[in-house]
Amino acid sequence: MFGGGIGWQEITLILLVVLLLFGAKKIPEVMRSFGKGIKEFKKGMKDVQREIEKDDEEDKEKEKEKTT
Repeated sequence: MFGGGIGWQEITLILLVVLLLFGAKKIPEVMRSFGKGIKEFKKGMKDVQREIEKDDEEDKEKEKEKTT
């Protein structure tokens, strides 16, 4: 149980619990919201990465100006 990965029995149990909690009609809605959340998270991560790269480029330009 603790040593390996998730097997098909555990996945089946998880899916059954999700089905009981949300109902068959609600699951597509929940998954759609989950997908949108992941998409927004990835977009935010890309924005942060761009900001870091932009700051690095500005720092390199300032260092270059100091040396000349």
